Amino acid sequence: MLSERENYLQTARFQNPEWIPAHIIISDASWDEYRDDMEQMALNNPDFFPRVHKGWRDYDNYAFTPGHRKNEKYTDNWGCRWETPTNGIEGVVTHWPLSDWSKLDGYAFPDMEKSADRGPRDWDEEYRQVENARREGHLVSCGLPHGFLFLRLTYLRGFENTLCDMADEDPRFIKLFGDLVEYNLELTNRYLNMGLDVMHFAEDLGTQTGPIISPDMFEKWFVPAYGKLMKPCKDAGVLTTFHSDGKTLSILDHQIRAGVQIVNPQDLANGIDNLAKYVKGRACINLDIDRQSVVPFGTKKDVADLIGEEVIKLGSKNGGLMMVAGIYPPTPPENVDALCAALRKYRTYWRD
Repeated sequence: MLSERENYLQTARFQNPEWIPAHIIISDASWDEYRDDMEQMALNNPDFFPRVHKGWRDYDNYAFTPGHRKNEKYTDNWGCRWETPTNGIEGVVTHWPLSDWSKLDGYAFPDMEKSADRGPRDWDEEYRQVENARREGHLVSCGLPHGFLFLRLTYLRGFENTLCDMADEDPRFIKLFGDLVEYNLELTNRYLNMGLDVMHFAEDLGTQTGPIISPDMFEKWFVPAYGKLMKPCKDAGVLTTFHSDGKTLSILDHQIRAGVQIVNPQDLANGIDNLAKYVKGRACINLDIDRQSVVPFGTKKDVADLIGEEVIKLGSKNGGLMMVAGIYPPTPPENVDALCAALRKYRTYWRD
C-alpha cells in the first residue's frame, strides 16, 4: 500500500495512484459557529480530521489569527490595514500604503530575513518543520503567501488603481510589478533549497462569472511572471500547484502554460463538464468542491451525487484528480459528515 505522500505524487504525475486524495478544511468561522457539534462530527471522521481531539480548542477564548479578528483594524508588515466583520474569515484591505504614487518614495517591502506577511519570520523553525515532515515520511511542501502578486498589487495600490495601472503601463507600476516578482522569486528559491516535493502558489483571480482580468491581460502580465517563478521549481523536479477562487476557466490554459502542474479550480463555478473537456489530462485537477450551494444547503444524497459525478467525469485510473473542500458558514456539521461519507465512498472508485 502506498503512503499518503507516494499516493499524492503518483496522482499528480498520472502514475496510477491507489486512491483519490481528498481533504476537508474547516474554517475557524465554522468552528466558532458550531463548536462542540462540529467537533463531534470531526471525532466521528478521524480519517479526515486526525488532529482533532476532545476539547482540542477553547472556543470562548480562541486566538484568531491576524486579519481574521472581528472589528479589529490590523496592519500587516506591508503596511496594509485589514478589517473583517466575522471572526475566522479573512477581511479586506481598507488602507492601501501606495494608494497614491507620492507614497512610493521611501516605501520598502518587508525584510524577508525577519518578517513574514503578518508577524515575525523564523527561518530556523520553517526548516525544522520541513525536516520533520521529511523524516516522518510526509509530503514536503511550502508556498508563497496567498495573494503573492496580483492581489498583493491590489493590497498595495487598491483594486481600481491596479487595473488602471495595468492598462496605462505606468513606469512606476512596471517597476513595482518587477520588484514584487523578484521578491517572490527569492522566497521561492529559499523554499526550494529546503528540498521540497511541492511548491504552492495561490491568489484569487476569478469572480462568479469570469476572471477579474481578461485573458489577454493575464497573458501579458502574469504568464511571464508566474513562469519565472515556476521555472526553478520545474528545474528542481518540484511539483507546482496554483489555487484561485472564482470562474477562471478562460485562463486555466494560461496557468498550465506558465508551469502549473496541479490546478485548483472551483467545480460548479467553472462547470464539471467544462473542466473535463478543457483541463482533464492536461494537468492534475485538485478540485475545489462546491461551498455555495450543494454542500452547505443540499441533502446527503445531493452531496453524494455531486462527488460521484465529479469523480466519474474528472477521475481516471491513471490519476490526475484530487479533491479539497473548504467549509464555511452556514454549512452544518451533518453536511460535512455527508461529505466525508461521499469522499470515502468514491475515493477508490476507479480501483474498485
